[in-house]
Amino acid sequence: MVCAAVSLAGGSATATATSLSRRPALGLRSRRLLWARAMSHVAPRLSSATVGAPTPDHDQRPGRARAVAAQAGPRQALISLSDKTDLANLGNGLESLGFSIISTGGTASSLEAAGVNVTKVEQITNFPEMLDGRVKTLHPSIHGGILARRDQEHHLKALNEHGIGTFDVVVVNLYPFYDKVTSGTISFEDGIENIDIGGPTLIRAAAKNHKDVLVVVDHHDYPALLKYLQEKQADPQFRRMLAWKAFQHVASYDSAVSEWLWKQSSGGEIFPPSFTVPLSMKSTLRYGENPHQKAAFYGDRSLSLVNAGGIATSFQHHGKEMSYNNYLDADAAWNCVSEFENPTCVVVKHTNPCGVASRQDVLEAYRLAVRADPVSAFGGIVAFNTTIDEDLAKEIREFRSPTDGETRMFYEIVVAPGYTEKGLEVLKGKSKTLRILEAKRSGKNMLSLRQVSGGWLAQESDDLTPEDITFTTGSERAPTDSELSDAKFAWLCVKHVKSNAIVIAKDNCMLGMGSGQPNRVDSLRIAFRKAGEAAKGAALASDAFFPFVADVCRNKTDAGDSESN
Repeated sequence: MVCAAVSLAGGSATATATSLSRRPALGLRSRRLLWARAMSHVAPRLSSATVGAPTPDHDQRPGRARAVAAQAGPRQALISLSDKTDLANLGNGLESLGFSIISTGGTASSLEAAGVNVTKVEQITNFPEMLDGRVKTLHPSIHGGILARRDQEHHLKALNEHGIGTFDVVVVNLYPFYDKVTSGTISFEDGIENIDIGGPTLIRAAAKNHKDVLVVVDHHDYPALLKYLQEKQADPQFRRMLAWKAFQHVASYDSAVSEWLWKQSSGGEIFPPSFTVPLSMKSTLRYGENPHQKAAFYGDRSLSLVNAGGIATSFQHHGKEMSYNNYLDADAAWNCVSEFENPTCVVVKHTNPCGVASRQDVLEAYRLAVRADPVSAFGGIVAFNTTIDEDLAKEIREFRSPTDGETRMFYEIVVAPGYTEKGLEVLKGKSKTLRILEAKRSGKNMLSLRQVSGGWLAQESDDLTPEDITFTTGSERAPTDSELSDAKFAWLCVKHVKSNAIVIAKDNCMLGMGSGQPNRVDSLRIAFRKAGEAAKGAALASDAFFPFVADVCRNKTDAGDSESN
């Protein structure tokens, strides 16, 4: 009797014919037949197992790294995509490099339509998709082939024993949960169904085993992947970068799910016990606040900020790249001008509004805002809450400094909610470097975050308007309608001035402001000096309680030199 025995130890396949009796040996033809039967028994395993030189179990020589076999046949790539951008190029590229493509559902159909030979996942798992697609790739035949370490003999032996092949490439992106739940038309049940389970599991598995598996979650990385494979590179940093990107992709995805579920279950509570802010780099900057500081600009992908507007989502039509300080100044100007309903112009320097004016004629508002402090306005940021047309653009382009009547005003940035075609054309002609931004009005009811050393402060955004306030009169006579209007205007302005903050305003125009002084009286002095004689009959607003303001205003020695004080 002769028995054909097959050993798959260590991922290598050997076949031996062993005589178990003293009967005459079989002829060559009979031995070959038994050999063929034995090999056919393990063929399914060998098709996806590792085949190479035998590595006996008894080979325990110290210091010798055991030979670990490579996958028999073509290498395998698993592709499962929601966003199928450039899928055809990827599939054909991998196939031309000798990869067998394993895929799921719609991805497989798209690959087949592109002429790529595809093996469907269910042919590997011998199990159909189930539960309305909730279970597709959650199977040991898939995850075993991804997670198995190729330098661990017992891992490969386990794969061989179960007929599991390895994967060298995993390309996955996720259900568009973010887009679905921000569309405004999705039910809670539909939101739940759009939470991807299999995709993140594949990505995390491949990223964990990135030493052996290349994981790609972004179609922009397809060319780099194909080049890496074509050139047979062995760059561990490339693999680590793809793994980092994969984990970051899943983390951002999970943060959106977490934020959405919190809003669905918190009963209106705005401060969750913990949360993640998903930030995405939009650009690197030349430098930070100072030239020796490196800097970058990130956009916030939080669900609460969808359609929120603001400078982070603005579009730059023209000019030099934005700097760190440009973003701070533009944000300050845009937040301030967004407070007003009437046509308004705000001029900002070093994040402080140095000129604010509201008029039905926005050209007049612009002139008044600049004249409030023309020295500070030069080199500043100008913001409008109305569309810039040709007439306004010409005024911005040609306006001379009130200090000498000759020098054209220079600005770093102009920001507005829109531009006419001609207005944009005229404004571009002012300077090659002038940054022209188009922004949507900043949203309300946002969570405001501020960093402190080792932590963050969170508060509701300050969205109060004069209409939300009940004004009381502390003087002997009630203010006139125009005086109350001036007070409300000054109150809106002072909100955007750095504390200690004082604003003097009249006829919906800022006349003077004092900011950033540790002593409020000093801010008052600065504001009066800026306003000069125009302060007579104006409204004064302070950003905090000022118990002795009347005494200071009556005392021209304390308040300043103007007789009108």
